[in-house]
Amino acid sequence: MQPTILYGALTATSLLTLLLGIRLFLVWDDLRRIRKELEKTREESYNRNLRVNVSDREVEKLAAQINKNLDYQKELKRETERSRRQLEQSISDIAHDLRTPLTVVKGNLQMLETENLSEQGRDYLKVSSKKAETLKQMVDEFFELSVLESDSKPVELRGLDLIEFLSEFIIENETLIRQHELTPEILFPEKGITVLANRECLTRVFSNLMGNVLKYAKEGFLLQVTREASLCRIRMGNRVEDPDAIDVEHIFDRTYRADKARSDGSAGLGLYIARLLVTKQKGSISAVLEDGRLFFDVMLQIERPMT
Repeated sequence: MQPTILYGALTATSLLTLLLGIRLFLVWDDLRRIRKELEKTREESYNRNLRVNVSDREVEKLAAQINKNLDYQKELKRETERSRRQLEQSISDIAHDLRTPLTVVKGNLQMLETENLSEQGRDYLKVSSKKAETLKQMVDEFFELSVLESDSKPVELRGLDLIEFLSEFIIENETLIRQHELTPEILFPEKGITVLANRECLTRVFSNLMGNVLKYAKEGFLLQVTREASLCRIRMGNRVEDPDAIDVEHIFDRTYRADKARSDGSAGLGLYIARLLVTKQKGSISAVLEDGRLFFDVMLQIERPMT
């Protein structure tokens, strides 16, 4: 082969290799931009399409197909959200509609207590009153849950003197504690702790936890406050009859019950609602079993002093 022809072939091969290299680099650069755009799209909950300037028709077709799939995902998301809101509204409406007749039923039952009933009649009245109260509690829980899950607005957090708050809470519930013949073990630090919380939400959280204590505690319960760096741990719990029957991994799930056959006058939403309310306060709640005792740990942020 003549040197001129060989040189020309080498030049053409080098040029072709260079063009292929440039082509591959452009395709690689397109794919890199698509990957970054997908990351942005995911961060924005898929509320955007890919925005890329591609240099290859096949890559362009790929980007277009990805956008079609993203549009489909967004439509599914919107449909799921619509269905969720409709379900929550239906639950709220049903709970609201049940409240009025239940109030009337309870009022009539209370009026019957003043009547001259036979012993058997009073037994029937007692059972009916108890079932009416059970149903009312269930309706109230469903109504509260529907309101909480549909309200996406953040709650207002303020500095709250936790020791003062818990002391008042125990005093307010002293009658119930005495009626259940429980002895509280209260362990508070000497120095006060100010946490970032919402008083109304926190009251509901500990009302639900106290309700759990009143149902299952036999002799007493623990209420302890400790400080852990920038967080405050509030531990509340009691000894339980059958620790093996409690699944702490799912105890905050909706409608969880350790004893599914037991009717305790609630829909099993108390702990689930407590978790929702703690989360709204940028805190966390967990459960742990230790030596036959079930403890709930609520973690809240400590308010930092102004500098």
